[in-house]
Amino acid sequence: MGRATFYEDRNFQGRSYECSSDCPDISSYMSRCQSCRVQSGCFMVYERPNYMGNQYFMKRGEYSDYQSMMGMSDGFRSCRMIPMHRGNFRMRIYERENFGGQIMELMDDCDSIQDRYRMSDCQSAQVMDGHWLMFEQPHFRGRMMYMRPGEYRSFKDMGMGAKGMRFMSMRRITDIC
Repeated sequence: MGRATFYEDRNFQGRSYECSSDCPDISSYMSRCQSCRVQSGCFMVYERPNYMGNQYFMKRGEYSDYQSMMGMSDGFRSCRMIPMHRGNFRMRIYERENFGGQIMELMDDCDSIQDRYRMSDCQSAQVMDGHWLMFEQPHFRGRMMYMRPGEYRSFKDMGMGAKGMRFMSMRRITDIC
C-alpha cells in the first residue's frame, strides 16, 4: 500500500493532505500542491484534475519543489497510486492509431523504438501485463505517460495537452511500489 503526504507550499509547508489511494481532484483538500513526501509506494501525479495533463512519476522520497522539477507552476491537481506488480511484463505497441501499422511486442525496457525496431512512431498500445512508463523522447527523457493494463487506441485523446505527442521509449515500473 502506498502513502504520500502532499503540501500546499514548497519545502513541505502549509496545509497537508495524506493520500493512500487515487485522488482525482486534490483541490477538494487544498488550494494547490507544491511539495510532497512519498513514504511508501509509487504515484503518478498529474497537472490537471481527473488524471489529465502532464504527468510525473514519484517513488519513495522527498519532492520539495514541483515547479523546478516538473515545470508545473501551480503544482499538480490529481494523483494515481501505482499498484505493485509481480510477474511478467508484456505490451504491444503499434505504429498507428487503432492498433494499425507495424506491431512490436515488448517484455522489457526499450530505450529507443526507432533504433531497436526501426519504428518511427507509436500511436496506440495494448498493455497485457505490468505497469509501464512511456516517454516522449528516446532514452527515457521528456514528458511521460503512465500505462496500466488495458487498450489505448489513440494517444491523442489521452489528455496530455499536446495533440501530436509521440512516444519513443518505454520502461517497466519495477520499483518496489
